[in-house]
Amino acid sequence: MTKLLMVFIAILVVIQVIKPLGWPGLRYRRDAWKLAVFGLVAMVLLITLTALIQPSAG
Repeated sequence: MTKLLMVFIAILVVIQVIKPLGWPGLRYRRDAWKLAVFGLVAMVLLITLTALIQPSAG
């Protein structure tokens, strides 16, 4: 799941750099860093939730 999320975010960043998406807050090429930060935060949350949900071994 985390790999899929990072691939999706990476594709969005590449599209944003080539031609801005035009979404609120993403109107310029220089706004691609916002997508990267969102991807990092999403990864941390997803990994944390995965670690909390899985039972500990032992």
